[in-house]
Amino acid sequence: RKFANLIHTLSIVSLMITQELKLKKLLESEKEHLRKENIQLKCELSEKYDIHNMIGKSGSMHLVFENITLVASSNVSVMIRGESGTGKELVAHAIHYRSKRSHKPFIRINCGAIPESLIESELFGHKKGSFTDAYEDKVGKFEAAHGGTVFLDEVAELSPAIQVKLLRVLQEKEITRIGDVDSTKVD
Repeated sequence: RKFANLIHTLSIVSLMITQELKLKKLLESEKEHLRKENIQLKCELSEKYDIHNMIGKSGSMHLVFENITLVASSNVSVMIRGESGTGKELVAHAIHYRSKRSHKPFIRINCGAIPESLIESELFGHKKGSFTDAYEDKVGKFEAAHGGTVFLDEVAELSPAIQVKLLRVLQEKEITRIGDVDSTKVD
């Protein structure tokens, strides 16, 4: 009887191990599928935002194309100016996908669409308990884009106090989450 119980227990353990191995193999297969899909989608975005897909043949547009190529090969912060609807976001995407940052996130932030009371938390993040609804730590957009690109649209809509904090990010390459005493380096 002990022998029968031992065999029964071993068969259950064997079945559990087999199921675990099947699940692990399935998970690895799904991870590989997602990795390949991610690479494919990044390639499609890179092609979509290539400067050859931008419309314009004037001398001014050729200068824009040259500047995109020039700044994409460097590691500088770029200010893109122009009237509404002129393609500033397309230029930002083109710079991102031509740069060494293309494998990292491109995060677009419409500064005019985020309420003043939330903008600092959205951009820089916050620590748990730093204000009433801060139930957990939150990573801000700059930290989330580390190594990639942040496109700040409608930056003139931000208050002067927030613009000063943005200047610190650009100059010092660091942020401080709301409620935190330590700063965090960001690129």
